[in-house]
This record gives sequence, structure tokens and C-alpha cells, in this order.
Amino acid sequence: MNDLVHQHTALSESDLEWLHLLVSEWQLLSDLSFADLVLWVPTRDGTRYVSVAQMRPNTGPTSYQDDMVGHLVPRGRRPLLDAALDEGRIVREGDPEWREEVPVRVESIPVRREGRVLGVIARNTNLLTVRTPSRLELTYLQSASDLAQMIAAGAFPYPGEQVEMDASPRVGDGLIRLDADGVVQYASPNGLSAYHRLGLASDLVGQHLGQVTAELAPSRGPVDEALVKLASGYAPREFEVEGNGGVIQLRAIPLKPKGVRIGSLVLLRDVTELRRRERELITKDATIREIHHRVKNNLQTVAALLRLQARRMDSVRGREALNEAVRRVGSIAIVHETLSQNLDERVQFDEIADRVIAMVAEISPGKVDCRRTGRFGILDAETATPLSMVLTEVLQNALEHAFAPGEHGSVEVSAVRGDSRAEKARLLITVQDDGRGLPEGFDPKSAGNLGLQIVRTLVEGELGGSFDMVPVPEPSRGTRVVLDIPVSDKR
Repeated sequence: MNDLVHQHTALSESDLEWLHLLVSEWQLLSDLSFADLVLWVPTRDGTRYVSVAQMRPNTGPTSYQDDMVGHLVPRGRRPLLDAALDEGRIVREGDPEWREEVPVRVESIPVRREGRVLGVIARNTNLLTVRTPSRLELTYLQSASDLAQMIAAGAFPYPGEQVEMDASPRVGDGLIRLDADGVVQYASPNGLSAYHRLGLASDLVGQHLGQVTAELAPSRGPVDEALVKLASGYAPREFEVEGNGGVIQLRAIPLKPKGVRIGSLVLLRDVTELRRRERELITKDATIREIHHRVKNNLQTVAALLRLQARRMDSVRGREALNEAVRRVGSIAIVHETLSQNLDERVQFDEIADRVIAMVAEISPGKVDCRRTGRFGILDAETATPLSMVLTEVLQNALEHAFAPGEHGSVEVSAVRGDSRAEKARLLITVQDDGRGLPEGFDPKSAGNLGLQIVRTLVEGELGGSFDMVPVPEPSRGTRVVLDIPVSDKR
């Protein structure tokens, strides 16, 4: 719609925003009318109309098999559009049109904003299945007529009350028509069933909806007064009511076809099962986070015990081995701590990488500068846990073997995440130091160092990636470790 409006019309951005608001709401008008809606806007030179949006009803057959969006029609070809635009009134005159042997009643509704007519809604009703209307259909049609008059007067949609159309109740979910005092004039079968779910044992017609709703809700006091107002339809609001083990979602729409409220529409649906499942998911998420929190605590306890044991070791090599184990356990604990703070099993790995770098850098404080460049992005838990251990081992190896005691240097961790539309993208991680370099004849694929064995196993086995360790090209010196692993491309 943006492209069509900018290309063909002289409407301002605020006018376009009003049309967007209208289109976000007009499924309601289409369903109440049992009719197709096409929004026509005059072109910049005023000689034609361009169709910028279309809606088909969920409650009846369509009048248009083809997509009308983008069609251009010269003025004069459709007199009802001209009359609605020029006179600013709803136009219903004329005989039904025949389209592919289907009779269609055509009406035109001007779209007004701040006293100006921006365009015209063509309401097209398929008359092939017309029969004697029921009470439900009569209520639908009367409500549609009231909404059409409000659109023509610039009183609908309500600018400050935007709803999520995917989550908001629709006409078929349940409908209640109220008079100006909030008394129920009509309740659809689905609407009545929803109130029965709350515990209502009688009919709704003739009762004050706000008072009935407040009696069914478990709360008492000031909340009741607000609930009475909301359920009486005095203001455009969306809210939920819970009682008797049931939950219904309501949306109130005041009807003011001539500027004075004559009543309200209340759309509603039973969302009991939906809310029950949401609560189960919330409980499940809380349980998972609690598990991660406990795992983190247990790992920290293990690390503390290992650290305590290392302090009592006389053997230097034994003490170093236990300290390495402390850092390995600590890297896993960092991941679980991060997971315990999230609602899903995904983590922002940049924070984890920074904490791992800081933890390993304690091996040689003040001597080697460790830093990170680039972004790892968001990773799944099954990737983050082994990757944190890999990063710990590579950094630990660099700090222990690249520099002589007391020597100053730097280690840089670089992460580059490739853009890809495939299911799996690539994450390229480089850990480079400016230390003494690799020993002559060193082969990382066969080296017996435990840390490198852990790196190879995790990178190739669990992460499904590749690992290499090469000298930094001359004239620089040092060692470069390159990790290439597949990751989910959801950042």
C-alpha cells in the first residue's frame, strides 16, 4: 500500500498512517457486512482511482476471485465511487452488478479524516446465497451499517486504540450487541457459550453486561467498578476476564454513527485453553531456568573444591592440572548462568566470551593483554557450551605456552559470522597471539597435549567444524588458531 500511495496519490504520511489504521481494522467491517472491501484512492491528477487494499469476508462468499490491489480505474466508470468521493456520503443507489453470473450489490463508503475524504471503500456483497436473514445476521448488518457511518464521519477507527489483529477476538469468535446503557440486546451463540464458561447460568439478553461480568469475576472493590465500565462498552478497550476456571478475552467498540454513542459492540472469545498452555510454558521455562541455575551452582561448588584441593597440592604439575580443571568447569558454569537468565535455550555469546577471556587472563595478570573483536552473536545452548570450553582451552594454551615468564604480549580473539540464507551459517573464530610461535615440526592434529585433544574432540565431534593451528605469517610472529563451525543463522 505504501508504494501505491506514494506512486499514484498526493496523500501525506499522516493520511497514509490513517489508511493503515483503517486497513488493520476493516476485517471487522468485512465480516459484519458479509462483503468484500476494496479501498480506492484518487490519483494525484484526480482523473483515476487506484485500489490500494482489499479484504475478503470470513463470514460469506467473496465477490472478487481476482486480486484487485493495484488496479487503476478512470473517473466516470464507477459512478458510485464518484458520488461518495464528491458528496462525502455513503452511496447505495443502483441495481446489482453481474460478475461471472453472480449478482453483486455495490456500495461506496467515503473514508474521512479531519474533514477531508481520502478515498472510498467499495463494499461488494455476493447476492447468490442471499436468504431470509436470521437474528444474528440482522445484528451483524446493523452493526456494519453503524461502523460504515462512523468511517464516513471520520470517527472510526479509533486512533489511540490499536490492537493486534492476530490475537484480538474476531466476529465469528463471539459477538454481543449492547444498547447505550450497556444492556445486552443480542448475544451470538459463541458469545453466550463464552459467558457460560465463566459460570453464567442464564441468558445474557436484557442483562447489564458490565454488572454480570463483574459478578462472574472473582475480584471485588475498585477493580469491579473499572470492569463494569469496560464491559459496558463505554470506551474502546481490550481486556480479559477470568472466573470459574475460564478466561475470556473481550474487545469493546463504542458505536457512534452520528457522533452520539448508541451502544457498543463487544467481540469476545474463549481463551481458557490458550492461557492454560501459556501458563504451562511459563512454568516450564521457569523450571528450565531453575535447573540451569542449580547446575551453575553445582559447577561452582565443584570448581571451589578443585581450587581448594589445588592449594593443598605439593606437586606443581598437579596444582596446574587442577587449576586448568577449575577453568574448564568455570567456562561451563558461565554458560549455565547465562541460560538461567533467558526464556529460551539461546544465549548472547559475546558476553560469555568476554567472561571466559577475563577468567583465563588471570593466569598471567598484567603481562598479557587479552581482547575480543567482532561478534559471535546469539548461539544455541548445545553450541555455546562446547564452544566456551574450546575458547577456554585455546586461550589457556596461548597464555601458558606463547610467552616466557614475565614477558609482555597480546592475545586477540576475533569472531566473524558469515551472512547466509541457508539453515546453517558459518562462524569463523581466530585466536592470535604475538608470542614465541610454534615449535619446529609441531602438528596440532597429532599433538598429545590434553587441551588440544579436548579442542579437537569438541570442535570436530560436537560442533561439526574444523580446527587448525598455524604460525603467524612473517614478518610478524606468534600463533594463530582458526576455528570454523556451523551455527544457526538466527542472531
